[in-house]
Amino acid sequence: MGRLVRKPKLAELEAPQGGDFGGMFQARVRPLTGAIAGDDYLIRMVKYIPAEIIGGSMLVNAILEQAMVSGGDNAAMAGFSVTGIAAGALLIGLILTPLFCWYVREEGDAWVANAIVSTVAFPFWAYLMGAVAFAKFHDGNLAAILILTFTAVSGLVAPVAATPRAQEQQTATPKEGPRLVEALKA
Repeated sequence: MGRLVRKPKLAELEAPQGGDFGGMFQARVRPLTGAIAGDDYLIRMVKYIPAEIIGGSMLVNAILEQAMVSGGDNAAMAGFSVTGIAAGALLIGLILTPLFCWYVREEGDAWVANAIVSTVAFPFWAYLMGAVAFAKFHDGNLAAILILTFTAVSGLVAPVAATPRAQEQQTATPKEGPRLVEALKA
């Protein structure tokens, strides 16, 4: 099981065999390999959670929260407001989420869909974890409702499998196309 959501893989098709009378009739194609199902709803729901980025932001927010406790609402670190640093940390988390999805991608992963959903999910999870950037308007009950709703809806985002094509269609060149174009130009 990969870290990112997996795309379903449809059955590949075998090239048509002889008997199509020189391309006059469409021949049947047969599947070569069976279809591979992608991740189901529950697995997608879990994989869309940007856990590594949330873990890093929790560490940063623990440090910032200690500064807020000791310094009050006007707390500062190195001359910068702690709330400003917290907003910057939230923005960095938003930037790192799609980069992380790109970095850990493997063949067959739907990393773009994963990056989009995980990036949208990050602020919801940061709000739930009590990020200092949201300290002035944090409500634990609202955070729980938001994260439950978002997580349930995010599982509905399923990547689309590419449609299979016959091997002949993938490698074939048009038989009459170039000649017909040249004839029409003349």
